[in-house]
Amino acid sequence: MSDAVEPKHGRLRLGVLAFALTATLTLLCCAGGAAAFFLTELGGDDELRLTNQECTDDFRVEVAGAMPQMSQYGELQLRNAARIIQVGQELQVPPRGWVIAVATAMQESRLRNLANPTVPGSEQLPNEGVGSDHDSVGLFQQRAGWGSVQERMTPEYAARKFYEKLVEVPGWQQLPLTRAAQAVQVSAFPDAYAKHEALASKIVNSLAGGAARTVPVDGGHACDAAEDGRIAASGWTAPIPGDVGSGFRTQERPAHQGVDIAADKGTPIQAAASGRVLVARCDPDRAGELSCDVDGWPGKGGCGWFVDIAHAGKIITRYCHLAEKPKVSAGDSVRAGEEIGVIGSSGNSSGPHLHFEVHTDGDRSSDGAIDPVRFMREQGAPLRSVE
Repeated sequence: MSDAVEPKHGRLRLGVLAFALTATLTLLCCAGGAAAFFLTELGGDDELRLTNQECTDDFRVEVAGAMPQMSQYGELQLRNAARIIQVGQELQVPPRGWVIAVATAMQESRLRNLANPTVPGSEQLPNEGVGSDHDSVGLFQQRAGWGSVQERMTPEYAARKFYEKLVEVPGWQQLPLTRAAQAVQVSAFPDAYAKHEALASKIVNSLAGGAARTVPVDGGHACDAAEDGRIAASGWTAPIPGDVGSGFRTQERPAHQGVDIAADKGTPIQAAASGRVLVARCDPDRAGELSCDVDGWPGKGGCGWFVDIAHAGKIITRYCHLAEKPKVSAGDSVRAGEEIGVIGSSGNSSGPHLHFEVHTDGDRSSDGAIDPVRFMREQGAPLRSVE
């Protein structure tokens, strides 16, 4: 088990040039460190006020009904999102596809049906604004090869064409959202879609009864069951199956910035979502020693072998006490469910387990830490709490 302490390096700023980690950077039980890559494409939309996010098993979308109240997207934009989801349902595309499609339209048009002054006739058709990207029009900014001007500016047609291309992409449900979207759109900014994933999942949840919290199961879908290699439509999965023992900032351990999940030594640890590795190394113990290749003990200090991963929406996850050097390195891109290491007991630990943390706003310090149990439940990948 491990108690986090205040890190020596705080919030990671978007767009800041990366620099190499050095041996002199120290980390006392999951503290500080520096990113070895750009984080711009993993930024997120501002937090919005959304309606019920619970998974209901009733995913019907009311395109003509009342829309959620949101600070960044208006009623017309959300109604377009509803249209996109409804078309996905009609085509029997799994909910993961709805999230990808909504996120793509968020990036391409901010969920607006855009005309284009360089495309004759487009401004005379119903539209919600004007774009200027080549000959692109509509929600998905589709060019002439996708259909006539009128077709591309019909939201249902545009969504249908997007889905038809998406389901042809090999392994699209397992791909990071930005790669799946780019395979369809072939954009000049291939990494731009990632930053919309978290909010797109929330929009799908709000409009379609929590559908982003589901996983495909036996020809149907199950709510809140993303573990053991199953990835929720939100793009998240539990890092290991198992029960939470020591919880987040309990009365007994108020400085405990994550949760401890017991598991046998050698159990594979999976990345909870797609992202890029910030740090993958040995955390010095209280004596300043890099002694992660042996089992630790309470009071030893440090996270042992550990990994930090940055995800869309400025979320960071942390995985501590690995048995051996992580299977990933700083700067690597990882998929949700990809093995990043194995359970161990290195560092400040009383036995084999995973210490798992979730941080918001790109802040790796204790200020950014939130309760992983609540967060993962909202993603459809609940940690088994024994509260």
